[in-house]
Amino acid sequence: MAIKAVVFDVGECLVDETREYGTWADWLKVPRHTFAAMFGAVIAQGRDYRETFQVFRPGFDLEEEREKRASAGQPEHFGEQDLYADVRPALAQLRADGLWLGIAGNQTVRAGGILRELFAGDVDLIGTSDDWGASKPDPAFFVRVAAAVPFDPRETLYVGDRLDNDIRPAVAAGMKAALIRRGPWGTIQQHDPEVSHITAMHIDTLMEIPEKIAKFNAAER
Repeated sequence: MAIKAVVFDVGECLVDETREYGTWADWLKVPRHTFAAMFGAVIAQGRDYRETFQVFRPGFDLEEEREKRASAGQPEHFGEQDLYADVRPALAQLRADGLWLGIAGNQTVRAGGILRELFAGDVDLIGTSDDWGASKPDPAFFVRVAAAVPFDPRETLYVGDRLDNDIRPAVAAGMKAALIRRGPWGTIQQHDPEVSHITAMHIDTLMEIPEKIAKFNAAER
């Protein structure tokens, strides 16, 4: 079936999280390169990225520490300057091509507010795990995505950087999926054999999507 909707993950798909994870290293009083190296090691071992924090501070509670940062005037934050350079032109082209567009990822209420400030006029849907009470890779998250998109799940392309959180559960929900090869997960997981078997496309930049969708849809006619 032709692709009529595209839904994007947030971190490392739309937002470059380099600065944000750097501020977490600062909060933990750990050198940034040490934190980044351990972060990559945890991902490469197939472990939950949150275990990185436990290495440096056993018993670390991410939600609690987020509140502490906010109270200290250092809340998690991202803005226009943290968007990848291909985001705006890709969204504009996809919109011009007539695609229905959404953003849906594992984000806090605060992050959801920032996303709405950045993209309210650019997409048809902005949904977060905190909005829906379900976090990827929980199938319930993708049930919510499917319910919000006004097309058959088979007509929806979900774009993400993670095999485990994005690609695999999106495909299980009946959607097509695209892996973008950037960020720690996309870089590390791109060589997993499963990626080639279950994705509709692999991309290095969001600007590849319009042409790939056009070719895919032409072949479906």
